Amino acid sequence: MLVNGAVITGKGAAKGRTAEEIEQIRSVLRGRFDDLSAEYEQALAENQKLRLAEMGDSAGDDQADSGSKTAERDAASSLLRTLSDRRTQAEHAMQRLDEGTYGNCEGCSNPIPWERLEIFPSATTCVNCKQNRERRAG
Repeated sequence: MLVNGAVITGKGAAKGRTAEEIEQIRSVLRGRFDDLSAEYEQALAENQKLRLAEMGDSAGDDQADSGSKTAERDAASSLLRTLSDRRTQAEHAMQRLDEGTYGNCEGCSNPIPWERLEIFPSATTCVNCKQNRERRAG
């Protein structure tokens, strides 16, 4: 089974994988991390430009202008947090790969279905445990 170009065999755990399979998975995760890092840096630069423009261009703003700028700032901050979180997830998945726990759920220790890993290679929980965490958090 291919996961974004990497071979995922069996039920998902890194244990029992060949060194080649582990390197393929690591390559996918590293590529994901690098892509997210580049996207984060670009968003950070655009956020900086937005803040600089906002600082120099706020004279004469009415409530609508001020609200619009606040919404833009909030959206930019939200994007930065999301990218940072996804980058951290990819990094955590690479650590789990090194430890031999990649592909096993952090909640119940069961193998994460390969279909889930195929869609989201940084997944650390099975669908059931993910849903339980979301219910408790919400």
